Amino acid sequence: MPETTYLFVINNAPYGDERPFNALRLAMNLSKREDVQVRVFLTADGVCCARKGQKTPEGYYNIERMVKALAGKGRVAT
Repeated sequence: MPETTYLFVINNAPYGDERPFNALRLAMNLSKREDVQVRVFLTADGVCCARKGQKTPEGYYNIERMVKALAGKGRVAT
């Protein structure tokens, strides 16, 4: 079976809505599959998702850690 490639383009700030969280959560889960290639591109306010030392607002997941986990696999570009 051919490999499937997914590209996630995140252009929202890391906190304030759940779009970056949901995109990264899906990307992380898809990246666990052997037949799937995942890429994440951060643009506009989405670049802030990769900012080091973020203060995570109460009730939110740490987006920086999620980006770092994917970047460790070479799957994130800004």
